[in-house]
Amino acid sequence: MKKLAAIAAAAALTVALAVPAAAEGKISVAASATPHAEILEQAKPILEEQGWELEVKVFSDYVQPNMVVESGDFDANYFQHIPYLDSFNEEKGTHLVNAGGIHYEPFGIYPGKKASLDELAEGDEILVPNDTTNEARALLLLQDNGVITLKEDAGLTATVNDIVENPLNIKIVELEAAQIPHSISDAALAVMNGNYALEAGFSVANDSIAYESSDSEAAKTYVNIIAVKEGNEESEGIKALVDVLKSEEIQNYINETYDGAVIPFVEAE
Repeated sequence: MKKLAAIAAAAALTVALAVPAAAEGKISVAASATPHAEILEQAKPILEEQGWELEVKVFSDYVQPNMVVESGDFDANYFQHIPYLDSFNEEKGTHLVNAGGIHYEPFGIYPGKKASLDELAEGDEILVPNDTTNEARALLLLQDNGVITLKEDAGLTATVNDIVENPLNIKIVELEAAQIPHSISDAALAVMNGNYALEAGFSVANDSIAYESSDSEAAKTYVNIIAVKEGNEESEGIKALVDVLKSEEIQNYINETYDGAVIPFVEAE
């Protein structure tokens, strides 16, 4: 009996030695495909070395990634900026918080039927995202480039109803953000989110007519974050995830991969 116990103990020790000593658990993250899931894939081996298994699931919309974190089905998501998160919490009654800013994606104005802003004509159509904060951001970019003028206090809640000057009577067409790249050929111009522009093969640096500058207030306002349910932001797994995503290795990957369409966010000291 003692011999069998010794053999069992030895076998258990062998199995234990075969399992990574730092196997601390799993981190599940809901993400947009580009660039978020791609960046997370680069983080996987780094986290694995630290004993964390990173599970990434891609979502194609801006609603479900928040709902699955609110429900507890996922630990975090990576696809949105803070104004959208705040707006979503207010509208849906969710309890999501920012666990760390990772990168920002300059919004750009892209050519459709027209190749430049100078070619815009009476009654032309421009596509913009239809969700609250991204529509405001698109309208502000159009204002910065002289297409329209908004009410002074419109800010991050601006909608088409806040347009006070529209010299060419441009028709602002509101579409779900993911659909804009597929409809751009039907309009004069389109204002697109950085990730959807990337997915459609557009380069901010090479293809856009105009885009938000790296030192703009938009870079700080629209930083893309790791979002978690309130109370989980200090958990060991989330802190490990954020630390890796803000590491020099991941920052280098972002800079070398996305041609200025995705820029690492560095906290001001």
